[in-house]
Amino acid sequence: MYVVTAATADGERAGCLVGFASPCSIHPPRFMAWLSTANHTYRVACRASHLAVHVLRDDQEETAALFGGRTGDDTDKFARVDWRPGEGGAPVLADCRAWLVGEIRERVGGGDHVGFLLAPVEQSPPGPSDPSGAPLLRLGDVTDLTPGHPA
Repeated sequence: MYVVTAATADGERAGCLVGFASPCSIHPPRFMAWLSTANHTYRVACRASHLAVHVLRDDQEETAALFGGRTGDDTDKFARVDWRPGEGGAPVLADCRAWLVGEIRERVGGGDHVGFLLAPVEQSPPGPSDPSGAPLLRLGDVTDLTPGHPA
């Protein structure tokens, strides 16, 4: 599972829990993140130049619940986590396994989700960001989570 975050030029921020994301090209490097069109983050991402994609550890169910179970329509999620602005203003979460910030190169329709094709421009330092080697958060870890928006 991933947390995808976005910010507009006027400072509006959003972030959501995402299950559909993947590297999709080696040369040039590209990453695709799919956002539900019902989601507040989607609406912000449509006006953003960059997105940040964060990999969570399996002990970060609280972060997953914040970004997956609350809607940015009525909750300032960033008041509850440590973060900093990355390239293009995309919020980079301080406590995650790994992250990348990508410039949005293209948007691809895909039914009730839209794919954001990202060209990575910034990423977490090489090597394990989490020396404990904690496992990653997976879909099975969040199946009991009630989404902030219907998918």
